Amino acid sequence: MDTDRLSRERTVRALYAAYLEGRKDLAGAMLSDDFVFSSPRDDHISRGAYFDLCWPSPPPFRDIAIEYIAVEGDEAAVCYRAEKPDGSAFRNMEMLRFRGDRIASVDVYFGRSA
Repeated sequence: MDTDRLSRERTVRALYAAYLEGRKDLAGAMLSDDFVFSSPRDDHISRGAYFDLCWPSPPPFRDIAIEYIAVEGDEAAVCYRAEKPDGSAFRNMEMLRFRGDRIASVDVYFGRSA
């Protein structure tokens, strides 16, 4: 595996870990200044709106387990299982796009209950 691919995989894993810990400061360092987030609920929102809308305090999950990750060029595909505090869980898929060593966009595709 090449150095860029390993570095990007580590960044992706670190982003999910930062989310679990509620560490916007750590996540912010991984995102480009013009970062854009999209999901079925949020269409191309800015970096600021992403942190306001998608990073509640306290964090909404007690665990996020990455079940699949593939990095190819400037893109990473991730499937994860997120567990809520009540024990219920669901799976989502995300596409992350890099610009250099920072994440420039995330597109979330909601899954079903796990």
